[in-house]
Amino acid sequence: MYGYIKGIVTKVTPKYIIQENNGIGYILIVPNPYSFEVNKEYMIYTYYHVREDSIELYGFMEEDEKELFLKLISVSGIGPKSALSILASGTVKEIIRAIETRNDAYLRKFPGIGQKASQQIILDLKGKLNFALEDFSTKSNSKLDDVEEALVSLGYNKKELKKYLAKLDPNKDTKELIKDALQMLAKM
Repeated sequence: MYGYIKGIVTKVTPKYIIQENNGIGYILIVPNPYSFEVNKEYMIYTYYHVREDSIELYGFMEEDEKELFLKLISVSGIGPKSALSILASGTVKEIIRAIETRNDAYLRKFPGIGQKASQQIILDLKGKLNFALEDFSTKSNSKLDDVEEALVSLGYNKKELKKYLAKLDPNKDTKELIKDALQMLAKM
């Protein structure tokens, strides 16, 4: 119903913000209310959630954040409050990386997400988060390709390496990545 609202934030509380637009103050439930400043203008992407007992308007600073929220609430057993707590505790790229690499331990650290819910999120969303994946994969691929090439030259099987490479932190430099990969491979 609402794509976004552009206006000035007039109030920040622990659970929501109020954003004024044309004389109307919208209560927006957001992942991190204190990331907004009072008396500053924002364009906030919104999701209008209607249930039989409540009507709520959720707000997000980035469109990718909103898209991930919508994907999360499509998972059986994950409601808006759980999805919001996930977004409040991690970045979009970290959450997508955890889903794509099947890192359910990362997902279980979020409030209200147990082993069953984390596995359901991975099962339902792995491979379906293309909206933000292009950035994630292109930046990390060149380093990971170098690591893979180095490990193959040491005699490791290319197919076997894929599952280990997915667990590496692409923010590290290539030397550190090779060291981390060798440590993982030594434990197998």
